[in-house]
Amino acid sequence: MTPLRQRFIEDLQLRNRAPKTIQAYVLQVRKFAQFYDRSPEHLDAEQVHRYLLYLLHEKKASWVQYNQTVSALRFLYQVTCPRANMVQRLPYGKKPKRLPEVRSPDEVARFLAAVRGECPRLLLRLLYATGLRIGEGLQVRPEDLDDARGFLRVTGKGRKERLVPLPAALAAELKAYASAIKAGPWLFAGKDRRQPIHAATVQKACKRAYQRAGLPRFTPHTLRHCYATHLLEAGIDTRIIQALLGHHRVGTTSIYTHVTVRGLGQVVSPLEVLPSVPTIPQGSIQS
Repeated sequence: MTPLRQRFIEDLQLRNRAPKTIQAYVLQVRKFAQFYDRSPEHLDAEQVHRYLLYLLHEKKASWVQYNQTVSALRFLYQVTCPRANMVQRLPYGKKPKRLPEVRSPDEVARFLAAVRGECPRLLLRLLYATGLRIGEGLQVRPEDLDDARGFLRVTGKGRKERLVPLPAALAAELKAYASAIKAGPWLFAGKDRRQPIHAATVQKACKRAYQRAGLPRFTPHTLRHCYATHLLEAGIDTRIIQALLGHHRVGTTSIYTHVTVRGLGQVVSPLEVLPSVPTIPQGSIQS
């Protein structure tokens, strides 16, 4: 490992960046250095600019990958290897905003009933019951279950903790499951009991379940979207849903107001409330 990479990683750790963020930033900076076959310390703003154009126009990188690269290079040249007039020319891209995929409660019930395997089944039920991200669900430990108070302690993005309500029936199921498997550090463990179940395993279980049930595509994140939308349709305040989801800004949560079918169904078009006015017969308009 080069001294620059080591310092870059340490700077990220000192600022409490998540391990996955550190891994992603290191990867993007390494690709940038490999593109020029030179250390980033010896590259200038124009070379950064050309590399970003290469990502967009030749590599056809997604906006997620592009913005991740920009964030990594901004951190590198602002913190680890400060360079004047470098970051001003690193623009973020604007991702197209798409409405989240939301399924009806009936579809969610049919999907969950079709999941095979106790571990994936309980994990997916938990995701819908609490709105967790898949990464948060994989990191749940037995001690995070507070069945006495009816809460689950969640460690979210940026290692921020929050409490979410946990249905009593599901809490009892999870406690019984943890006892039956003699759970170690992770409630949802993989074949290696020292590691949580792999996200790809859960994704495959999802695919088999929605195909078996004859349903549209379901993913773990679909369940999170359904959780938020169904709460909103039940009349739960957006600010409460924001806290439950662990969103930093309420604007992120407000996207669900655009997909609530019940709310849209209550909208009355202004055309429907126009006063009734007699139609003017044709030919009666004087020139």
